[in-house]
Amino acid sequence: MHRAAGVNCPRCGRAQPPDAEGVFCVHCGQFLVRTRWVALPPESAAGSTPPAERRGRYSGPPRYLSPPRWGFPALPWRLEKPATPPSSASIAAGHAGLLVPLLRGLALLAALSGAAEIWRYVLLLRSRGEALDAGQVAASDALVEAASWVCTVLGVAVGVYLLLWVLRVIEAAAERSGVRPARSRRMVLIGWIVPVLNISVPGSVLAEVEHAALGRPAGQRPRPSRLLLLWWALWAANVALSVFTVLWSLRSGVQARANGVELHALVDLLAAATAVVSAKVVLWLTALVGPPKSIPLPRVVSVREPAGAGRATASTVLPR
Repeated sequence: MHRAAGVNCPRCGRAQPPDAEGVFCVHCGQFLVRTRWVALPPESAAGSTPPAERRGRYSGPPRYLSPPRWGFPALPWRLEKPATPPSSASIAAGHAGLLVPLLRGLALLAALSGAAEIWRYVLLLRSRGEALDAGQVAASDALVEAASWVCTVLGVAVGVYLLLWVLRVIEAAAERSGVRPARSRRMVLIGWIVPVLNISVPGSVLAEVEHAALGRPAGQRPRPSRLLLLWWALWAANVALSVFTVLWSLRSGVQARANGVELHALVDLLAAATAVVSAKVVLWLTALVGPPKSIPLPRVVSVREPAGAGRATASTVLPR
């Protein structure tokens, strides 16, 4: 062990105590032993590389004679450049990622509710000539009530989320085409919720979104695609039939109730078809307003003449 007794520290100038050992100042921690720099040839010129020294066992964090004065500032991590806010197209794509599975789940529940209504109607037909099992009637009633309530709650939630997606996709289509939306948010919400208006306005809004996303002239009349026309017809039929079913349920009588079961089954099946087509429309319009995808172009990496082919040449083409 190096004896540092009587040595004056080059930093603080204080002499070391008689019992001091080691190569560091006991007062400030300065290195006391004089060092000599020696230049050595690089490893390539020296020949064989010396064996790497084996690292010792970890003995814990380093210890300091005094509290260290260095460290990171007590601030949160910050980016060098301010983050840009997400665009309407990216927000619409994020909404679509959750909206499509919800629509497909709603379609399954609506189909299950329609099957329950059909089962109830079959039991009504059987009840005209025979006595029904109480267990079957109770199971049918429970299935109808549970499926209808769950389908209604999920339908309202999906409808609200669909409206959020529609508002974002309208803004994304307007940004993509460089024009202002033809309707304000208030007009879109009113046209989507108010009866009678919600038969024509939703289809018109989505047709305008498709028209703007495809880059067609702003003064040209929108021409919806076949997929959008199919969705529009299903949506209008579903709204009209739902209103008619609610009004029909106000009637009394055995035959009116039996016809009400038929109407409820038809509404559920039509809602399932509308939900399936709505998922396809959401995917279609989200892809239209999204950023264009780059297509890899082929590039020639080598050209050579094969043996025995004369003037014929062969080339290797790989995508970029």
